Amino acid sequence: MPGYDVAVVFLSGRLAMCIKESSSNRSHSSTEESPAGGVGATPGVPVSVTITRPDDWHLHLRDGALLDGVIGGVARQFARAIVMPNLVPPVVSTALALDYRRRIHGAMRRADVDQTAFTPLMTLYLTDDTTADEIARARDSGLVYGVKLYPAGATTNSAAGVTNLMAHCVGALGAMQRLGMPLLVHGEVTDADIDVFDREAVFIERVMVPLRHRFPALKIVLEHVTTREGVDYVRDAPGPIAATITAHHLLYNRNALFRGGLRPHWYCLPILKRETHRQALLAAATGDSGRFFLGTDSAPHLKGAKERDCGCAGCYTSPHALALYATAFESAGRLDRLEAFACRNGPAFYGLPVNGGTLTLTRTACRVPPEMAVEGGSIVPLAAGESLPWSVAA
Repeated sequence: MPGYDVAVVFLSGRLAMCIKESSSNRSHSSTEESPAGGVGATPGVPVSVTITRPDDWHLHLRDGALLDGVIGGVARQFARAIVMPNLVPPVVSTALALDYRRRIHGAMRRADVDQTAFTPLMTLYLTDDTTADEIARARDSGLVYGVKLYPAGATTNSAAGVTNLMAHCVGALGAMQRLGMPLLVHGEVTDADIDVFDREAVFIERVMVPLRHRFPALKIVLEHVTTREGVDYVRDAPGPIAATITAHHLLYNRNALFRGGLRPHWYCLPILKRETHRQALLAAATGDSGRFFLGTDSAPHLKGAKERDCGCAGCYTSPHALALYATAFESAGRLDRLEAFACRNGPAFYGLPVNGGTLTLTRTACRVPPEMAVEGGSIVPLAAGESLPWSVAA
């Protein structure tokens, strides 16, 4: 209803999407219309869609046992991913980034993932002390693809983040602009007097606008954009700028946090917003602008770390990410735009080639598991125990 938040639940459907690698190397969408009267058929909706193998441009892999537990689900769907650096301790140098990359490849071996099937694209964690020389080392490595700005205290493991961007990071930002190294931004202010639902809009006004004025050629990704204001800014701002959008922000508004009680596995930062913002995100993701692309912000935490009196922020979505995105795109009647969003816009911004190979999405029944076992406990995925209108098949 106009003027009201409406809980959006697309996850109780009877149809499902399965994703599997095709033996073809086609890089174009391929659809087949549902046969009239077929089992589970919806007139005018395809029963299969073939897309280029996608990338995830914002992903948390964690470390240790959690890394071992989640890497297989990521590599089954994505060819590449921008890997977040907010470990403990954070990945603040090129040397630490390359060490982390080796640990990821070790986890891939332990999970029996082909070393050529998935490429981690490493990042640095920007601090008040990051130097221009460190940015140059990162670029020269050929393995670091961005530098992440966490305002101090904004989200998980962000205590070492930047306290004042323009006061402390001008040298690093200048080097990034000169070398073409993207700045990946968690776009929220952390002031205690700013409402949690307004932090992105205030960040754009206070930080993004002066940043773009000072460094107009700096490549910037406003990660996990969540508001109409964020969409409008990215769409219209001059210079090289883009944004990632998560599946959970496309599918849910803030009512999902409270449906039937407090639901910690829907708690993330930036937090879910009003329905009007969800609609703006969906229009951006499914629209014609190349400035928006897939970034799951999949953020695994052990169940006990979420279900506690001060639970961690983050939604774990990577095992069924494409099923969630396809659900959102179908809800807008724009499955034809999924390939651009998931497979083409991101490589174009980062200056990388589009992947070879394809994934085929088909309709089969599926249910998200209630939880997924890892060493030391379990992880509860987003939409645990619910039926997805699309599913991911082996």
